[in-house]
Amino acid sequence: MSQSATAIPKTHFKQSTFYLFPGQGEQFVGMGKELAEEFPVVKDLLTEADDILGFPLSQLCFDGPEEELNETINAQPAVLAVSIATLAAFNTLIEEQSEHVADSSVPLQWVAGHSLGEYSALVAAGALKFSDALLLVRRRGELMKEAGEKQIGRMAAILGLSDEQVAEICAQATQSHGTVQIANYNCPGQIVISGIQEAVEAAMEHCKEAKAKKVVPLAVSVAAHSQLMAPATEELASAIDAIEIHTPQNPVIGNTTVQPLTTPIEIKNELVSQLTGSVRWTETIQLGLDNGISTFVELGPGKTLNSLVKRIDRKSTRISLNDPESISQAL
Repeated sequence: MSQSATAIPKTHFKQSTFYLFPGQGEQFVGMGKELAEEFPVVKDLLTEADDILGFPLSQLCFDGPEEELNETINAQPAVLAVSIATLAAFNTLIEEQSEHVADSSVPLQWVAGHSLGEYSALVAAGALKFSDALLLVRRRGELMKEAGEKQIGRMAAILGLSDEQVAEICAQATQSHGTVQIANYNCPGQIVISGIQEAVEAAMEHCKEAKAKKVVPLAVSVAAHSQLMAPATEELASAIDAIEIHTPQNPVIGNTTVQPLTTPIEIKNELVSQLTGSVRWTETIQLGLDNGISTFVELGPGKTLNSLVKRIDRKSTRISLNDPESISQAL
């Protein structure tokens, strides 16, 4: 698979664009199937993923079973593969329909991914090889599963409270019940908390008492982006050390730092830190807005990220690419 097939497009949108890649939870049976039937480059890329991983990931994406696809060790490489395949399909149509544009006229393109999606973003920006990223997220899923088995965790979505309110509630629950922290700052009024089961349940009750609009337990047993994932950090760092990381060709905004990741060491530190650190998505999108970006293109399964962007800035232009029709309409 050529690098150009999976690189961020440079010749389509006239304005600076923020390309967004989804994380775990967006997977569904059937994802990528229409793209593979329409675009040979997608079929080739997903076949390559099967070969890299040593099992038929593409068949799992297309036909399930759902329970197996939803397993952390499978969902992570599946979402990454379909996200990069979507980008490859988009690039194919752009190359067919666009004239070459001089580099001097190409607007700045930003990239970010939500949690797992950060690996997709790094592939798109040329910092990680597709093959290395697939194996890394497969290993990441294994390590997260192992950490989750050592200590049962829980996650919950909190709607309608401020960041400060939820942070204070988590601090109080941690003192009395053990670790619970903010895992995702998704958008104003939408926060995900993560930690030890008892602590999360206590925090959920406190959020209800604080008049949260909704408190929704998530159907996961792995407490992502919390200190319960600390046992996974050392082995993930070793796996990252074993691959080559390149300087990104586009600004990739880190989940935990909300700063461009410009060097291989910054990328490694970010990927390790985000196991236990918070995804600061609201700040990530706001950083783009503050720098004049108003167009957000989500590539991969689902439309969740653009729904979050809408809640951050309703005036933004939002494009979700996840099937042949949406890709052709974007051109």
